[in-house]
Amino acid sequence: MSDLPVIMEIIAAAKDFLKASGSPQWQSGYPATTDIEQDIEANNAYVLLVAGQIAGYAAVIIDDEPTYHNIAHGSWQNTTAPYATIHRLALAPTFRGQHLSYFFFSNIITMVVGRGVHNLRLDTYRYNQPVQRLASHFGFVQRGEILVDEPLDPRRIAFELNL
Repeated sequence: MSDLPVIMEIIAAAKDFLKASGSPQWQSGYPATTDIEQDIEANNAYVLLVAGQIAGYAAVIIDDEPTYHNIAHGSWQNTTAPYATIHRLALAPTFRGQHLSYFFFSNIITMVVGRGVHNLRLDTYRYNQPVQRLASHFGFVQRGEILVDEPLDPRRIAFELNL
């Protein structure tokens, strides 16, 4: 919890970044401080440290994701194995452009596989090209479209990686 103020600064900067790129993703109050607090309390919160500074944040949840129950324009490849969901990935502006998101993502995947989970999922808005490139780089496959609780535009591209 002591890292919460820095994490929220990173989240706020990511919201500004998305807005500047023309994306309505994260423009309606989500993720809020309460979302990050819940991640921390549930032991789902992870930070990327660079030289002792928090450079990034992500939530990694190894559990059922209710918004993934219904998928349109496609289907999940693996519907029986447990999966991990990567949510709320953000990097501090001072660390952007250093490809640290790839390093962070690699560590997340390694951690999840180390816990015996070989199926990962994530979703993102159609204009969030950085996350789409990141997912593609690691072999995630677009599986369809899911809907999230977002008043501006609930549609998200759903990705899955089966290892």
